[in-house]
Amino acid sequence: MIRHIVLWKLKDQTEDGTKAENAAAIKAGLEGLVGKIDGLLRAEVTVGIPASGYDLCLFSELRDTEALAFYRDHPLHKEVQALVHRSMTERVAFDGEIVC
Repeated sequence: MIRHIVLWKLKDQTEDGTKAENAAAIKAGLEGLVGKIDGLLRAEVTVGIPASGYDLCLFSELRDTEALAFYRDHPLHKEVQALVHRSMTERVAFDGEIVC
């Protein structure tokens, strides 16, 4: 199993809306991909508290590295990713294998 974690800092305002509006849309979009993209087992987006340094955190789990690649290239993910890219100022990501 693969754990995919991403942290974002968001712009205060974009053509899509305020930081809070964009955060809510990103959260709904990413969490809504579960069950629609094969191999995406879990996706949880958390809004950061001001002291955290980041505005959003995606915590997701995928079946394997092939599922991760499939997720990254999937058209539904690309739709949400477009909003993320318009809204973000900074991104940090980590992918790791869960070893039992």
